[in-house]
Amino acid sequence: MNLKTKFNRLFCLSLVLFILMGVPLQVTASVADPIKYLPVQDAGRIKPYDTFAREALELVYGKSSYKGKTAVEVVSTWMVIPDLWDKIEIVEVRHSGVREALKLEEKRIHYSPIELLNNIRIPLVMQELRSMREKGEKLNPYFQEVQRLENQLSLYQAIKMGLALRVVPQKEKDQWLAVSELTGPLRENFIQITTDFVKAIAAQNSLPPKSGIQESEDKYLGAMGSKISPSQAQNTLKKAVTDFIESARAIDPLNYGTSLAMKLEVHYNQFHPFMWAWIAYLICAILLYSSGVNKNKLLKKLGWGFLWAAFLLHIYGMGLRVYLAGRPPVSNMYETVVWVPWGCMLFALILNRWLKNQMVLIVAALVAVFCLILTDLSPTVLDDSIQPLEPVLRSTFWLSTHVLIIAISYAAFFLAFALGDWVLYLFLRDEKKYQTQISEGVLAIYRSIQIGVVLLAIGIILGGVWADYSWGRFWGWDPKETWALIALLGYIALLHARLVGWVNKFGLAAWSILSFSLVIMAWYGVNFVLGAGLHSYGFGAGGVEYVTAFVAAHLCFVGFVFTVRNSRLGKSS
Repeated sequence: MNLKTKFNRLFCLSLVLFILMGVPLQVTASVADPIKYLPVQDAGRIKPYDTFAREALELVYGKSSYKGKTAVEVVSTWMVIPDLWDKIEIVEVRHSGVREALKLEEKRIHYSPIELLNNIRIPLVMQELRSMREKGEKLNPYFQEVQRLENQLSLYQAIKMGLALRVVPQKEKDQWLAVSELTGPLRENFIQITTDFVKAIAAQNSLPPKSGIQESEDKYLGAMGSKISPSQAQNTLKKAVTDFIESARAIDPLNYGTSLAMKLEVHYNQFHPFMWAWIAYLICAILLYSSGVNKNKLLKKLGWGFLWAAFLLHIYGMGLRVYLAGRPPVSNMYETVVWVPWGCMLFALILNRWLKNQMVLIVAALVAVFCLILTDLSPTVLDDSIQPLEPVLRSTFWLSTHVLIIAISYAAFFLAFALGDWVLYLFLRDEKKYQTQISEGVLAIYRSIQIGVVLLAIGIILGGVWADYSWGRFWGWDPKETWALIALLGYIALLHARLVGWVNKFGLAAWSILSFSLVIMAWYGVNFVLGAGLHSYGFGAGGVEYVTAFVAAHLCFVGFVFTVRNSRLGKSS
């Protein structure tokens, strides 16, 4: 073994270890953990208190934890010591235009609730928002952020007053009782939970240490009696929660959340399978690429091991969401961004078996890394909360066919797009030296586009059937329908151009990148930019500047490689 091979192998393994060292290996335990499993009705479904607290803190603060404190600890103390939290900089205001309209200090993005609620410009800004709603006008990014601020302050206030936390079902009624509405034994039971929670937090000394809370801790906890050990406090809290759950379940056993569902959702929140999946995909890509460079069988076996581990973790995460939501995982943008890379890897495995091209696997793994990291970095754009289906989506059969097929067709096009990037990179490096790899890559692009075209065509036809079933017409030139058709026709034109020889290898690679803009428009643009049409259940906001930069960067890349290649061909001729 030469020195270069040893160095490459050492570098590869060191990079893998570096990635693993940067990831927390276990979830920090808290004495307040028993309260996580308390069933709560929120946003049209029953979820554990852990999920409710995470989503609330993520909306208000922008993150699912606060300075090392769990969401359960933070949100619970909003109810227990609201006067102190009113003074903490906990409300996130990122939009510079909103900060300017409210005359807020520009150097920070978090402000205290009392600072915002006492702002004399808040009523004016909110009145402008109400006027926009009454006119039925589409909200621009500024008013979308104003609406988010309204939701943040409303939710914070509702949690403080015990109005948002609905914990007890009512027979023959959809709406559960909120904490502030409890009476009799149930009220006493919940007060016991609150008391034991405070004692548990006192025992662990985990109240937020900054911005006035730590200064009031001794005075506040002194009124709760003497401190006990963390283990005793946790056991006492667990018993109080169990007693309350049993009392609440006895009212309406059929419509109360099951213990298994609550435990699985808390496990899903803590384990974060998609994070582990992208880490395994990244390690897989590194190992497979290194094995190809060094012709090392051990690295190749390790790479395949991480590939299957990532793929199974990906399936496991989606399986948990399917169980918890009771539907296929493609009802919003977040779920499609998780579903598409899984489809991308599935097609890569098929093409690798067919074409014997390991680079397809590496490219698909990098697509998966990109998409799954994106779901972690953009919680305000890609909402990961599990929401109930819109009425038009409640036909599980159609959701399982039309939407799944349309979304997975995007996976095939995404794979062709990423392979196009790789092939153009090879053209840029040395067209003659990498002639074999270019030919193999172009063939993989062609097959990926063929798969995508077949699936997209089937999805559009099934969508027409669903439209007739739901809206009474097969086709109506809705923006979503129209852009799906435009994307299909664009890729069909590309396949025909390749078939008759109008497009060569370079052209197919370049157009596979350019044509993906049509998919981005159908996938993201219609819902997040146009925001019009009957597919309103998929609408969202945010991320326009990043998506635009992504598309522009690839247009520049194609133009750059085209210019360099033409220059080289001109010199050689």
